[in-house]
Amino acid sequence: MSGYSKYADDILLNLLKEDDQLAFTEIFERYSKILINHAYKMLGSRDEANDVVQEVFLSIWNKRYELTVTGSLSSYLYKATKNRILNHIAHEKVVSRYADSISNFIENVYVLADSKIREEELEAIIAKEIALLPEKMREVFLLRKVEELSYEEIALQLNITDKTAKQQVYNSLKILREKLKSLLHVFIW
Repeated sequence: MSGYSKYADDILLNLLKEDDQLAFTEIFERYSKILINHAYKMLGSRDEANDVVQEVFLSIWNKRYELTVTGSLSSYLYKATKNRILNHIAHEKVVSRYADSISNFIENVYVLADSKIREEELEAIIAKEIALLPEKMREVFLLRKVEELSYEEIALQLNITDKTAKQQVYNSLKILREKLKSLLHVFIW
């Protein structure tokens, strides 16, 4: 591969479009560390920075045949990384908003319950709805909300990415919120 390190970026791009895996590897080796450092400065998390850069390079590999780079490869990669970071931050805000919403919803339900019986009934309904979640989604949700594990801890325990763990929690909160919203009107009145 030492021969590839001598190639200019435009030559590597042409080789990549011809399905040359060594050209892709050289591009990755040439730019991944600097892009991770760039992403880390914006995200503050080494794991998230690694994930974002991996996504950028995965996208490049998947679109290698139709990849069009105007300007330099380095500016293309910086811009792609920046766009992934902005998407990541926007997604995190949405997840956080839903998590806060369901937490507030559950807290308000307990305040509205005027007796121990109603509290127990509501807990049973919530437990039933959690039990109806798909198995993996339920497992991730319980590890996050009951065991209070971080996304990284969940990812290690279940051998998934922390991004997958976040997405599973997001999906479960969305499902639970919808189901509990319709049940709450019946339950309170």
